[in-house]
Amino acid sequence: MSVQLREHIEKIVPLTNDEYAFVISHFKNRKFKKHQFLIQQGNIVPCHYFVLKGLLKLVFTDDTEKQHIISFAMEDWWESDFYAFYTQTKATMSLECLEDTEVLCLSFEDYKKLCDGLQKIERFFLEKATFGFLGAQKRIISSLTSNVKERYEQLLKQYPSLIQRVPKSLIAAYLGVSRETLSRL
Repeated sequence: MSVQLREHIEKIVPLTNDEYAFVISHFKNRKFKKHQFLIQQGNIVPCHYFVLKGLLKLVFTDDTEKQHIISFAMEDWWESDFYAFYTQTKATMSLECLEDTEVLCLSFEDYKKLCDGLQKIERFFLEKATFGFLGAQKRIISSLTSNVKERYEQLLKQYPSLIQRVPKSLIAAYLGVSRETLSRL
């Protein structure tokens, strides 16, 4: 099951066939339709998701019902409301499919068993979390120091395939500007 996950993990840590069999035994394969939610704000976060196919958006909805797009996730990316997942509290964000999507789901209980049972996977998740943190810091600094045009150009350069798959209105929301402002760029 899922050569894609194995290849993804082995970019960081090598696995024997037995180790990979142990890893994959902790995941469940799920399919979702476009506009379906994997996580809804206010609910418990059931899983940490690895995207096999499709596209997701992670959204925070504020008290005025304005949606703030935190991130997008496509093939070979991990996504969840990580704070709620790791603290086992209610979600502050929602995770919605922008396309029909197939994911591998890792529950918190299985995550703990996996890390306790295979030190290599604990190292893998530590490295993924570290690079996720670095990416978040980079995005925060960019939003504080770059203008909209520069942030849009950074997004185009870093994720060219994402721009082709996401409507301009969602790209604008991700950048924190109106669609009209984005269109002028």
